[in-house]
Amino acid sequence: MSIIDNLFGPQVANIESAMSKATQRQAMLSDNVANLNTPGFKRKDVDFNILLQEEMTPGKLREQQLAEQQAQEASDQTSLRVDGNNVDLEREVMGIAETQLRYSALADVASTYFSDLKSVIKGQ
Repeated sequence: MSIIDNLFGPQVANIESAMSKATQRQAMLSDNVANLNTPGFKRKDVDFNILLQEEMTPGKLREQQLAEQQAQEASDQTSLRVDGNNVDLEREVMGIAETQLRYSALADVASTYFSDLKSVIKGQ
């Protein structure tokens, strides 16, 4: 392990992974909105909580969360409209807002972590 790995530990990797997952979800939801009027388009989404939990504790996904994810995936394959598209604009916009809030919170956590680390290094 390098000195940098020892200094920053798993906290930075966890924050980085969570921010990456939020960015991926934001891209998916934006793609859904962009394809709102595309016939036959099926929305895509990921459950941020499940992805994050899998990242933090691999292989320990609770049965209830797995069932919820499967129900969401089944719902995502159904069509809301005659043209086969299942994008619900309100749902997508709410997901985008939620993901933005999560990302902002993660950015605050990262900022606080590095600020605290800087204070420790300075000896304050």
